[in-house]
Amino acid sequence: MAHLVFFVLLFAGQVIGGFSTQKLPSSDKGNVLTVLSIDGGGIRGIIPATVLDHLDKALKARDPNADLAHFFDVIGGSGTGALITALLATPSPHDPTRAAFTPSQIVDFYKQNGPHVFNSSRPGNGSRFDGEFLHNITRELLKDTRLSQTLTNVVIPTFDIKTKKPVIFSNYKVEKYPYFNALLSDICISASAAPTLLPPYYFKNDGVEFNMISGADLSMFEDSLVDGNPTGAAMAEILRYNKYSKILVLSLGTGTPQTREIYDVEKAATWTPQKWIVPLLIFLDRVSTAMAEYYEGSLAQKPTFNYLRIQEYSLDLRHSSMTNVGKLNMNSLETTGKNLLNEKVKEINLDTFNIKEGNGTNAAALDSIADILFGERQHRLKQKSMEKGGRPFHETLRVPSDKTEANWAFQKSKVM
Repeated sequence: MAHLVFFVLLFAGQVIGGFSTQKLPSSDKGNVLTVLSIDGGGIRGIIPATVLDHLDKALKARDPNADLAHFFDVIGGSGTGALITALLATPSPHDPTRAAFTPSQIVDFYKQNGPHVFNSSRPGNGSRFDGEFLHNITRELLKDTRLSQTLTNVVIPTFDIKTKKPVIFSNYKVEKYPYFNALLSDICISASAAPTLLPPYYFKNDGVEFNMISGADLSMFEDSLVDGNPTGAAMAEILRYNKYSKILVLSLGTGTPQTREIYDVEKAATWTPQKWIVPLLIFLDRVSTAMAEYYEGSLAQKPTFNYLRIQEYSLDLRHSSMTNVGKLNMNSLETTGKNLLNEKVKEINLDTFNIKEGNGTNAAALDSIADILFGERQHRLKQKSMEKGGRPFHETLRVPSDKTEANWAFQKSKVM
């Protein structure tokens, strides 16, 4: 509880700064807890997957025998970001020490399967799409993998419409609450169940019922809105269950659509309740996006925290739909991701919420992060080899509610 209070106070008192490659050396002797967070956004998941492809290649140039999941202590995702998270963290059926998918393969996955997922000829009962293909392909890819079997810790927010409570699926919880150790396919289907687009999803695990829709989600209103930034959920889990020395967060968005129409008080004063609907959705989107970036980015002023947010803040409205699976649109989303790499790092002044360009490009920042991640992994592997039976650093950070040997042993599979 104290960690959560600290988290809230810290958010309230800080102003975001830009990502600084000067804050951390190339490594810090294995003492940096590393986090990857991926937004939702339907087919727009192509954008963060494309950005991750650059980081994946940079890391493989340093260590060809490791995947992204080996470098991050936690990967969090909402909506389509949950699916990317699962594909990155699920062990390959051919080699359980390696990831099932690379980011490049995930981009191809979207292009090949997106038209089948968002198929207008397959409407659901109360939703635009029946979700059947997505359910089947998710089960086929993730097979019988359960949450406890992922290559690293994952955090996926969802919402139970029967209990009216958020449900955060997290490796940190499964020892104390075994019913959270669900099939990863069930978790991903739940996270993708954006109301009006895809139907709610029911499943049962360890005797507990789940009646699920996507968490941290605005797509229930309009398919061009942002689908939620899961960084807050991931950080809440980290602060609850870990002590930490330093934290590095890479947060990837799926694009914030442009708003062409300009609104003012005089115009708004004449609107009928029906006229308010679309502008209100736009306002909710902007408030949600800005506050999420305030919450996560406010930590950046702390010397123990590094935060890089890569997001397209002016996504062309032609490419803003979560469900536009035309070949031209999907190729354009991939191009958007590649263009982001060459853009300057963005900084947000949270006194004014204005966005300005920082120093260096996103690609350069990712290359610096690759140096940090590689250095951290090398230190941990060296530490592990030197200490007979010793635990990796991020395992020793854990502060379980029940300090039993079983609780400590659970995370031994989560190594960098």
